[in-house]
Amino acid sequence: MNAFLGKIIKLSTDALNAFKKFPAAMLSALAFAVVTIIRINLDWPQQEPYNFLFNCLHLSLALGAIFSLAAITAAQTLYSKRKAFLLANLLGILAAVVTFLALYYFGGTDPVSTGYRYRVVSRLAAARVSAAMLVSFLLFVMLAGYPKDQSDFARSSFMTLKAFFVALIYGGTIMAGLSGVAGAVQALLYNAMSEKVYMYIGTLSGFLAFAIFVGYFPDFRRGVVDPRRQEAQQQPRFVAVLFSSIMVPIMTALTVVLLIWTVKSLVTGVAVPFSRLSSIATSYAIGGIWLHIMVTHHESNLAQFYRRFYPYAALVILAFEARALWIQLSASGLKTAEYWFIIIWILAVAGAVWLIVKKDKAHQPIVVLACVLAIFSVFPVIGYHALPVAFQVNRLQNLLVSQGMLKDGKLVPAATEPELSVRESITDAVVFLAASQDVELPSWFDRDLAYNETFKAKLGFEQAWPKPETPDIGGDYMATILHRPAGAVDISAYRWAVSSQENYGIEQNPVTINGDRGSYKIYWNIDPAYGIPTLRITLNDKEILNEDMNSYIDRIAGKYPPGRGVQPQVGNAEDMILKLETPEVKVLLVFNDIEISVDPRDDIIRHSLNLDALYLQEKPSLQQ
Repeated sequence: MNAFLGKIIKLSTDALNAFKKFPAAMLSALAFAVVTIIRINLDWPQQEPYNFLFNCLHLSLALGAIFSLAAITAAQTLYSKRKAFLLANLLGILAAVVTFLALYYFGGTDPVSTGYRYRVVSRLAAARVSAAMLVSFLLFVMLAGYPKDQSDFARSSFMTLKAFFVALIYGGTIMAGLSGVAGAVQALLYNAMSEKVYMYIGTLSGFLAFAIFVGYFPDFRRGVVDPRRQEAQQQPRFVAVLFSSIMVPIMTALTVVLLIWTVKSLVTGVAVPFSRLSSIATSYAIGGIWLHIMVTHHESNLAQFYRRFYPYAALVILAFEARALWIQLSASGLKTAEYWFIIIWILAVAGAVWLIVKKDKAHQPIVVLACVLAIFSVFPVIGYHALPVAFQVNRLQNLLVSQGMLKDGKLVPAATEPELSVRESITDAVVFLAASQDVELPSWFDRDLAYNETFKAKLGFEQAWPKPETPDIGGDYMATILHRPAGAVDISAYRWAVSSQENYGIEQNPVTINGDRGSYKIYWNIDPAYGIPTLRITLNDKEILNEDMNSYIDRIAGKYPPGRGVQPQVGNAEDMILKLETPEVKVLLVFNDIEISVDPRDDIIRHSLNLDALYLQEKPSLQQ
């Protein structure tokens, strides 16, 4: 018990000392928490006009905290002078201020072009700040590995990982405990307690976790030997077993699978969707290098085998992945997924070569290259947002010119329908470009081409999508998702327009209409299990219509069968309406959206029919 209390006291002391060791980082984190509390305190209608300001503050303060860690560590390890320490803290604060000003004045989107009511931080601006945070963090880990007689990159990496999990455990425990106390107060003493209390607890717990994380690190001052450094860098027995005896065999097994795939691809070709291959390759490359670093100082036979085996196996696998990339580029050109694949591929190949040549001395060059690639990826012209768009614009332009569909800088509908492969390529490029942001597109390109109606009107044919070469085994979920097209519906034959109240399970809240024949009550009931609506209408409390939507759903599913990976599509206008008739009334149902989802594993089909309006016309009585 005394040992446990001592550990708690030590962690609390370390958290307080974080303000002394990294003042700029902790001030940024404290300001981040204050901004978060202000946002929590404001309800959404009040917060919306200031949302852009808050996001700019959050991003800039997060960067300020991480940049300060790197700058102060650099000052301590390289100079260890008070002036250098003060300058590093000032640089950290300056980084937060400059980032905020850059985001606020140059990082926002134009509400007119985006359709938002207010400015928001652009994806590119957020990505650039994220890249700066990644570079700052990697430099911090690298600088924490100095001096060489006390540490290296592998040891500082584990120390950082250890500090993160210690902070996560204690911060999570604090949050869970305080939330439990708040829950007891709400349940037993004050039922009207605001839910925001839990948000405040989460914010304060996060700040305390960051303080524990920063305070966990030893004294990095040059010429100081802190005995806590060895303790922080030392891998406990269970961690060594986890890395060497569990993760190394798992990574080795994955390597064997990928090597078998390389042999198979020589015989059958690359029969794996590129999106799946890229995700596996990225995980393997990053995870493999990270594990290689973690077991740098392990002496077990498995760890030594992995350190020798992984770089050579990785080069073989990466060579065949480059072949798959080339096939993908030949088919559809450079897009965002291919761009990131190339970035990771370059890092993995260079890392594997350096690990073979330099072994554990390769870690710093790998980190430096990762920083360079992160900065490269958000640069103008050559960044992830610009280079793929330039390739796809060129690809689309060549396709359109070859079909005589781009003349004098204007789109012209095709005189004759192009062959299927050309239509698929044009559709692919158009959809990618229409979704792109933070980049200027040619004057002849209309983002509304992503909609099938505009696409057909301007290009002369409907969008075409290639069939998958291999069945999708990534999941069994299938769906049909339809939207009603823009346009008018003739309702001249109907007297009343009804906005129904959706009722789940028990009938309630009918819409009442007083007509010439009496009082009509309209119920729109939805099966809570499967989402199938039923329309029930009574006249003077006598049921005159009771119709479920099963037959209509069958009609839609027959024309638009559910499929895997289905994108929302615009249905035919006539398919989005349903007419019903009885001797007493005529009814017209107009649907905005229809979704039919299928889960074959559980043999369950769920439905969602979003009714825009119900139109009703009373028929004259035979006695009239």
